[in-house]
Amino acid sequence: MKRNHYDADHEAYRDTVREFLAREVEPHHERWEEQRLVDRSAWLAAGKSGIIGLAVPEEFGGSGVTDYRFRQVVAEEVARTATTSFGAGIALQDDIVIPYLLHLGTEEQKQRWLPGMAAGELIGAIAMTEPGAGSDLQGVKTTAVRDGDEWVINGQKTFISNGIQADVVIVVCRTDPEAGSKGFSLIVVEDGTSGFGRGRKLHKVGLAAQDTAELVFEDVRVPAGNLLGGEGRGFLHLMENLPLERIAMSVSGITAARAAYEWTKQYVFERKAFGKQIGDLQNTRFVLAEMLTEIEVTESHVDRCVLALGAGELTAVDASKAKWWATELQKRVVDRCVQLHGGYGYMMEYPIARSYTDTRIQTIYGGTTEVMKEIIGRDIAAEFR
Repeated sequence: MKRNHYDADHEAYRDTVREFLAREVEPHHERWEEQRLVDRSAWLAAGKSGIIGLAVPEEFGGSGVTDYRFRQVVAEEVARTATTSFGAGIALQDDIVIPYLLHLGTEEQKQRWLPGMAAGELIGAIAMTEPGAGSDLQGVKTTAVRDGDEWVINGQKTFISNGIQADVVIVVCRTDPEAGSKGFSLIVVEDGTSGFGRGRKLHKVGLAAQDTAELVFEDVRVPAGNLLGGEGRGFLHLMENLPLERIAMSVSGITAARAAYEWTKQYVFERKAFGKQIGDLQNTRFVLAEMLTEIEVTESHVDRCVLALGAGELTAVDASKAKWWATELQKRVVDRCVQLHGGYGYMMEYPIARSYTDTRIQTIYGGTTEVMKEIIGRDIAAEFR
């Protein structure tokens, strides 16, 4: 089924992204996976090519493009080339960090950080998860105490994507221990600030080159002007950005599923067993038929959500539906594709093997499948309250 939600501008941009990945990413990605870090030069190249900072207004050095379909094109091309670690890093920059600065930042904050982010000179991260607080943000213990014209931050964060190289970190802090959900604030900490340190570069099952770190804050003093958004409104600000964050995860999931299917379809009609192409065996055809149908149905739904996001109509509940479904589908599809590759599906030189290790985190970060279902379930129950 032909998708029709792209126009000529999106397809022209696809050519730009494809050429950029072939030149700046694909030749180096295996080395990045081995060193567990993407070279900063790739970020700079992405900035020059207009691959990151799309939504940053032109006055701050970006493209000023808010149509999420362009980000969707980037995700599709990253999935096609199996350069997921690189794609995950820039997705965090474009889909999470930059939107917070755009929607909550003062003019001074935007001028300070957005040009560098659009150029790939500054790498951003958001520090929410703690050793004892994952999906339950109410368990956050990192504190920020006002002292004159400064905030003093103490605490630890873990599983922080882009954490090793981040120049700008949005930290979720408890600024009023007695105020419950109204006691959280977002405060920006910059690299080089005294007391701000990095712990281990965490060794993950997949997404090896996408650096993930432990962060430590020991009496970190930042200017009062580094408060992002309203004091005590941090939890609300996090909720406001959820539709974008979760539709981004949905796009990541379905694009990875489509890429795995395409690699596998090609493989089974080249590989022979029992005197014929594997693709001509009935079981293989049934599996291909099932996967293609599920992928196309999900693509249609995710595309509709992307259009709703652009129209300002996508709710956090609808984004949660798309997130859990698309990422769970990704797991099923990639697993079946490994099976159809046989022993070669377990060899890391094949993109399907790399996709297998990269896929498992998808139903965990950005909100677990169980949390997504709870959000949807509460919304259903609210109809009867």
